[in-house]
Amino acid sequence: MRIKLTTPQSGSARRARLIAVTSGLIVAAALTVPTAHADQAKTYSPQQLAAASTAVQSANVAGTAWYVDKATGSLHVTADSSVSQAEISGIMHEAGANAGAVHVERVPGTFNELLSGGDPIYTTQWRCSVGFNVRSGSNYYFLTAGHCTEGSPAWYTNASDSTSIGPTAGTSFPGNDYGIVKYSNTSLAHPGTVGGQDITSAGNPTVGQTVTRTGSTSGTHSGRVTGLNATVNYGGGDVVSGLIQTTVCAEPGDSGGPLYAGSKALGLTSGGSGDCTSGGTTFFQPVTEALNAYGVSVY
Repeated sequence: MRIKLTTPQSGSARRARLIAVTSGLIVAAALTVPTAHADQAKTYSPQQLAAASTAVQSANVAGTAWYVDKATGSLHVTADSSVSQAEISGIMHEAGANAGAVHVERVPGTFNELLSGGDPIYTTQWRCSVGFNVRSGSNYYFLTAGHCTEGSPAWYTNASDSTSIGPTAGTSFPGNDYGIVKYSNTSLAHPGTVGGQDITSAGNPTVGQTVTRTGSTSGTHSGRVTGLNATVNYGGGDVVSGLIQTTVCAEPGDSGGPLYAGSKALGLTSGGSGDCTSGGTTFFQPVTEALNAYGVSVY
């Protein structure tokens, strides 16, 4: 499956914001610079780490993502280039007595939902990508990002909207970032592959695992998993939880595309920062959650 970048044409206020941000994606060096470190001399309980996580969400700073790092017993907060030092100080203040558990790391670029695994798919207003083809009995569907299926649009194979794929059959965004589209056009082929890779099962990644992502804008790239159960604040009320954080690069137009390891499906491209020239940080919706929500399976 392949994805191809096009420019969204119109849409809701949220879509207008996404289009503006996508077209102005910041390109920056890929090196990260830690700005604050967890107090390794103190041990924080799971309850304290959960409280620190709640505090970060309450601070409501767009451009931040966070997850509990079980290996270090800390709360790892990733801040993009739009986050000011004052906002970081506000996060630490919100964490209060648990501020020592918070480790803040800077990354280049800004976190955006990346509109556009595999093949390009179009609505009358924007373009995204196929994640994985799935089925339930004799009915066939594909999974993609929920910020793509928001509003339940109909989908087409081309920008001129002349070849129908079918309707959005389900969508979940924000909170989650997955959606499902039904193949109502029986003349369309829908193999259970990502490019030349056959996908035969689905599972959950592990920290440190090498993974691969395919997208229509940037093609196929690999990286590693750096965190699980991450929460990302994209701004404008778009907060998504339970995501996979990785070093795999992505670019606008790659949203909805597949994350996989060999023949195993792992996730759907949600958003991130940077690009595939200088590198970046990308987040993925775990595919198992979407499969369970819709009662479908890869094949």
